[in-house]
This record gives sequence, structure tokens and C-alpha cells, in this order.
Amino acid sequence: MELSVYLQDLLQATVKQLIALQASALAGSDPEPLHQLRIQLRRLALLLELFEPVARWPEGVSSSRAEKVCRRLGMARDLDVLRDRLEHVFLPQLPEDEINALKGVRKQLKRERRLAIAEVEDALRGRRYLKLLARLQAWLKEPRFTSLGSEPLDAWMLEFHAPLISDLFLLPGWRSESASDLHQLRQRLKRCRYGLALSPGPHLLPWLAQLKRSQQLLGELNDLHVFELALDAGRSFQPDVTCPVLTSLVASQRQVALLQWRDLAAQWSTSSTRLSFHQALLAPVVGGLTRP
Repeated sequence: MELSVYLQDLLQATVKQLIALQASALAGSDPEPLHQLRIQLRRLALLLELFEPVARWPEGVSSSRAEKVCRRLGMARDLDVLRDRLEHVFLPQLPEDEINALKGVRKQLKRERRLAIAEVEDALRGRRYLKLLARLQAWLKEPRFTSLGSEPLDAWMLEFHAPLISDLFLLPGWRSESASDLHQLRQRLKRCRYGLALSPGPHLLPWLAQLKRSQQLLGELNDLHVFELALDAGRSFQPDVTCPVLTSLVASQRQVALLQWRDLAAQWSTSSTRLSFHQALLAPVVGGLTRP
């Protein structure tokens, strides 16, 4: 398959998903469409970046523009995660006095989400985002490529993979437990996973699953860290004093996730695992599209 054909098909599928998710994400009642829309925006941003040597993108179409829209949707998504964990994971396990003590926190999270949804609406109905979609649709009708577009896909996939993994295993998050280091590693693993998922081939599927598991564990640690910060921010009580059961539950979940992450990080850090991973990236491209 030529790079141009592959890229056009991939972009068509991504834009179609973005348009299909728009109305549901704006409705705001179900958090899942917003989550899926953010995934597609990340996918679009990576696609525009990685395949820039292949396509002649129109003015105003760039990876940074897609990333800016995705960031504007981030607060609503973070609040959805916080509220879901509080309402469905922690509250059913708390005594009545702690549930009552958290009423102010719950009200504040609802207020903050209303503000965040207003930002989502502004972003998705904004001129820049709508213009980005319109220009992508126009490009799909009359695509323009560089000379690289006529080259076979499998002959160039290593070059597209290289930016995703260049210093991945050198990041401090593999050996550090600081929140900032783990967050940085999580962001890079997410980028690597979504970028590799743009490439076809069943040989990558086990590695994509491993990357997803790594990202999920780091996401769990990050969510718990953000949850603790949300409890502490501007509150009139100390969580460890007013809500000792909740504090214990958060600490317990964090310890479980941390132990699981240490085991997985140790597996990734072995030379044999890293060698197998790199060899999989060198394998011939086979099959059709692999979706993230």
C-alpha cells in the first residue's frame, strides 16, 4: 500500500469519528463521548505530526491546533474521572459522617464541571476548531502529497516509529516515583501507544496491549494524586483528620497500583524486553488498519 493511500484512509476515519462524536460530547450528560473525542483528537494530532513529510497540509491545519482543542477538553474529562471515583468507588465504602463531611466537596466538583462543560462547548463550537474540520474535509476531497506519498508504507514505517520511542526508556519515570516523573512517562507512553496504533500489523498488538496496561497503571496513580490534591485544595477540613477511612482507601489503592507498576516497569526495563520490542517495530507491516 502506498503511503498516500494509507494516510488518506486513516485521516478519513479519524475525521468521521470526530464529527460523529461532536453532538454527544456537547450534550454533556454522558462522559464517554467526550473521552472518545479526546482520543480521536490525540490521534489526529499525532497523525498530522508524524505524516507531515507525506502530506501537504493546508494553512491552519497542524498538530498543535488539534492538541490545543484537546487540552481545552481536558478539565471536563479530569473532573468526570474524579467524580466517578468519588461517587462510585469511595462513597459506598464510607461511614455516614464522612459522606456528610464530603457534601461541600461534591457540590464544588459539580460547579467546576459546569464551568468545564462551558469550556468544552466553546472549544467545539469555536471558529478555529470548526475551520480545522472544514479544511481537513476539503483536503480529503482534493488531497495533496509530497513525493514520499508514492512510496510503499512498509518501507518507511521505521522512520515513523522512531520519533515515538527515541528516548522513551531513558525517562526518569521508569526509576522514579515522583508524581511529575510518572506523569511525564504516562504522557510519553500514551503518545507511543497512539502513534504505534496508527500502524497496521498484528505483530504490534501484544505490545500495544502492554503499553495500554502501563498507561492505565500510571493513569491510576495520577488520578489518585489529583484526587488527593482536589480534597486538599481550598477545603475547610483536613482529609486525614475528617475523613480517615477515605484517606486510608486512597492510600491503599495507590499502594496496590504502585506495586503493580513497579513489577511492570521492571519487565520493560530488562534488555530482553526492550530488544523484543524494538525487533517488533522492525517487523514487516502486514494487514489492515489497527485502531487505537
